[in-house]
Amino acid sequence: MLAWTIYISFLGVLALMLLPRDAARAARIVALSTAVLACAVAFVGAIQQVQQVNPGEVTTIVKLPWIPAIGAQYYLAADGISLMLIVLTGLAAVAGILFSWNIEKRTKEFFAFYLALIGGVYGVFLSFDLLLLFVFYELTIIPKYFLIARWGSTRKEYGAMKLALYSFVGSHLVLIGLIAAWAVARGQLGHASLDLIELSKVTFSAGFQHWVFPLVFVGFAILAGMWPFHTWAPTGHVAAPTAGSMLLAGVVMKLGAYGCLRVAMVLFPEGVRDWQWVIAALAVIGIIYGAGVALVQRDFKFVIGYSSVSHMGFVLLGLATLNTIGLDGAVLQMFSHGIIAGLLFGVVGRMVYDRTHTRDFNDLEGMNLGKLLPFAGVTFALAGVASMGLPGFSGFVAEFQVLMGAWQVFPIMTLISGVGIIIGVAYTLRALQKAFYADAPPTAPSGQDGHADHPLEPITVPERAGAVLLIAASLVIGLFPGLLMNWIEPCFKSPMFARLLNGGAQ
Repeated sequence: MLAWTIYISFLGVLALMLLPRDAARAARIVALSTAVLACAVAFVGAIQQVQQVNPGEVTTIVKLPWIPAIGAQYYLAADGISLMLIVLTGLAAVAGILFSWNIEKRTKEFFAFYLALIGGVYGVFLSFDLLLLFVFYELTIIPKYFLIARWGSTRKEYGAMKLALYSFVGSHLVLIGLIAAWAVARGQLGHASLDLIELSKVTFSAGFQHWVFPLVFVGFAILAGMWPFHTWAPTGHVAAPTAGSMLLAGVVMKLGAYGCLRVAMVLFPEGVRDWQWVIAALAVIGIIYGAGVALVQRDFKFVIGYSSVSHMGFVLLGLATLNTIGLDGAVLQMFSHGIIAGLLFGVVGRMVYDRTHTRDFNDLEGMNLGKLLPFAGVTFALAGVASMGLPGFSGFVAEFQVLMGAWQVFPIMTLISGVGIIIGVAYTLRALQKAFYADAPPTAPSGQDGHADHPLEPITVPERAGAVLLIAASLVIGLFPGLLMNWIEPCFKSPMFARLLNGGAQ
């Protein structure tokens, strides 16, 4: 059933391309219907699988021969981690369309690229054949390039090209590592295989893992926004249209983190140990650097862009702990950040920028947006406190677990990363005050006639629905974290992760 999340998304692309060019309303309805249906399939399929089998077990969805000569198969499967991420993808997809209801320029093409990106993301999270995973991973590059280059703003061609080049460089690092692993595994197994579960049982030599692991890990971590390879992220987020920013932060960055965990760390557990402290150090630098740069930004969207780099640092720090509580926190942080960052970008891009035509705090301070757009102000405040890690929201549970896991291994670096949380409070409150509740003298909104009380376009029903959906998701997981932890925890007790958590031993 879960495979239909992929098929429905690509069928939606086909349906959109068959529509007349000027059928903007029909395109929106088709896109939303497709995303809602795929999201429903993800929810129902995930719940059914959890009820029928242990979430820690990898359950095969479909497994068919594909390229027998190299051992490639069309192999889709899922465990609790995959289930959580496809549910996240479904929520992010629906919210992104609701926040893009105003798209008028080449509407059907916009949503076709959007659904193609979503289909590729579903494919990555469900692929347990390395070649199939790589193909879906590469498929996501093309639609995200065109979404930014065609419908973006603020140096959109530069932002799109930078994102594409960084993605391709990372992909080639991954490909080199996977080819090397395939060749060595073929010698041990006696046959060609790209089956992730089968390869996870192969014992690669310590010397081989020492140089292959960083290739594969860094190749994926580039897309996860790891410092110092993070620079595509703020640029890409700012250049992207609202839905593009929501997907980049919400699910595309998770593709990188997922690849780090599912592929690099599972296949090369001894290599992880060799580079554990380096990963942790880079993660902590990313946390502090992203938060510090966000604190001094004048562009509202750059604040959220750099905050994503900072919060993804917690994911990487959790992965580096190599203990169950830290890894649980890292995976939960993927979900939490995807929901919260998507909401923040929705507020900044659609609710604020599309109405005021500016993201500069110097301009926004005099617009009294807290009065003109009260729903936007309240939504940003809720998303902001969720991003800070206020108890009751998903961010608190996720980051607390990461820090607890990190304290057991890197106590000094954990204390340093705590500074990033404090700075996060500062840049969030600063952005909230400057954008919505400043005391600056009133000025007319950019592009508007009249005084500061000139009414802006009211927040629409689709925007309200998208905001409520994401706020509710963060609250539900913040109040009832067991809903997802019961999916995630059993995975790290499964045979696939046994060598990783046992120091590389069989």
